[in-house]
Amino acid sequence: MLLNFQCVQHVFVVCGKTDLRKGIDGLASLIQHTYDLEVYQDAVFLFCGNRSDRFKVLYWDGDGFLLCYKRLENGKLKWPRQKEDVRRLTAQQVPWLLEGLSIDQPKAILPGSKGTF
Repeated sequence: MLLNFQCVQHVFVVCGKTDLRKGIDGLASLIQHTYDLEVYQDAVFLFCGNRSDRFKVLYWDGDGFLLCYKRLENGKLKWPRQKEDVRRLTAQQVPWLLEGLSIDQPKAILPGSKGTF
């Protein structure tokens, strides 16, 4: 695996639809100018286009950008499409998203929350 999401400080998902024809410069510009985020921080940015079976990942590794593109052979992602926004994901939400689950699991106990036993 080229990138371990658990070793990155921040994981951001760009909600809505992104033009996946954009390359590194186009996606980096989108992050900086549209969402006012620092693209050179220890962060991964996830993008999805019209089709929910493919996504791109943009990451600055300290001396250059890494751009990954993945197309799923079976299944679809439950990409948050409500609005054009960026959301920071928790360590638990990343695998949910990449496994085709919603990042908003109403019955999940998230780290830091107090569960009753």
